[in-house]
Amino acid sequence: MTPTEERNEKLGEGVVKALRARHFDAIYCKNADEARMEALARIPEGASVFWGGSMTIRDIGLTSALKAAGDREIYDRETVPPAARMEYLKEHYFSDFFLGSANALTEDGIILNMDGSGNRVAAMIWGPKKVILLVGMNKVVRDFEAGVARVRSTAAPINAQRFDIDTPCKKTGRCADCKSPDSICGTLTAMRLCRPAGRITVILFGENYGY
Repeated sequence: MTPTEERNEKLGEGVVKALRARHFDAIYCKNADEARMEALARIPEGASVFWGGSMTIRDIGLTSALKAAGDREIYDRETVPPAARMEYLKEHYFSDFFLGSANALTEDGIILNMDGSGNRVAAMIWGPKKVILLVGMNKVVRDFEAGVARVRSTAAPINAQRFDIDTPCKKTGRCADCKSPDSICGTLTAMRLCRPAGRITVILFGENYGY
């Protein structure tokens, strides 16, 4: 085990303990492969599943593995034209599972996310029966203030590069606290407790994925 792996495991176990104290279901995995297998094991055959724009779940191969398995009802918004995606998401909002990640996760177990239209964070907070969030250790921060800073200064400017939008951070790579109509920073959420208990599972893993 490398020093980084050892540190991640020790810190990760502490974060998992903090999440459980806040009534989240949580587990630490050593790497992305273990995290992907853990998520797949928690989604039974026949379950309906949808997800938002998380790069983490794509990059670790979870979405492709679910499609390849062919034994769950998969609702992938990328299969419909952009103009129809909002209605598509509404239609499948009450699916059995919603998959995503976090923009930041504090050491004491608070999950922070920034969203443009709010569809991603809405599903995390209420609606789908179960939520599974896969979070790389690069998202773990010391406290709430550090989490907000990461969301605004790291996650949002990087995510802005993915989209055809007109925002200052798209042009400069840094947050300008803008009020652009194209801003992807419409809603900041901080989930400090899971209600009902166990509805949200956090799979924290010891590699760097996502933004």
